[in-house]
Amino acid sequence: MTRITHSSFINLDELGRTEAPAAATSSDNGTEKVPFKPISSLAAARADNFYYPPEWTPKQGSLNKFHGQHALRERAKKIDQGILIIRFEMPFNVWCGGCNSMIAKGVRFNAEKKQVGNYYSTKIWSFTMKSACCKHEIVIQTDPKNCEYVIISGAQRKTEEFDVEDAETFALPADEERGKLADPFCRLEHQAVDLQKKKEAEPVLVLLQRISDARHSDDYALNKALRARLRSQKKELPKKRSFQGKWDLA
Repeated sequence: MTRITHSSFINLDELGRTEAPAAATSSDNGTEKVPFKPISSLAAARADNFYYPPEWTPKQGSLNKFHGQHALRERAKKIDQGILIIRFEMPFNVWCGGCNSMIAKGVRFNAEKKQVGNYYSTKIWSFTMKSACCKHEIVIQTDPKNCEYVIISGAQRKTEEFDVEDAETFALPADEERGKLADPFCRLEHQAVDLQKKKEAEPVLVLLQRISDARHSDDYALNKALRARLRSQKKELPKKRSFQGKWDLA
């Protein structure tokens, strides 16, 4: 029976070469010598990842089952408790509850992910992590109802939003609301709401209009007062410049 042997040992420096294999040669004792064919490092890694030991049999299932480990390795060390280790990215700026340091949006943590409930058919996930500044535990949950994240404990969300009513401004309608305004019935409902808001804000608007009319009713007097103030400022300007030059002030 003919045996196959290698003509040389594997040289690690030659693993990256892609040379064509040489033809097989026969020796005097009937042994066929096949020269070593270098393979790329990527192919070598792929071969290692799919290595099946001699004691493995197909009846034993996959390699992970054969070695008694999970496919996710260390990330699934608490999988029996329903916990999976993931990379969690902070969705907004928060203040750490342990040392009051700010944790910026986008900072990533190794977090324990587990299901804590349901909102209809949508799962509610909880993420438990520790801050890098003081190792304080932070718990954040998903809020499917409002499409948001909610801080349960360990931190406080940094307030960066404003209320339209507190700021006394008007909120611009969204694209969906603009599309609804094309509907006659929806437009009629909006007109009724707008009329109600107009009646509520009418006293304030009338007061502002009266103040504006009182200030700008006599244009000649306003112009006269403005010119008198400008002349007095021009008279004071040379005195200020002489004082600055005397004391070498910028």
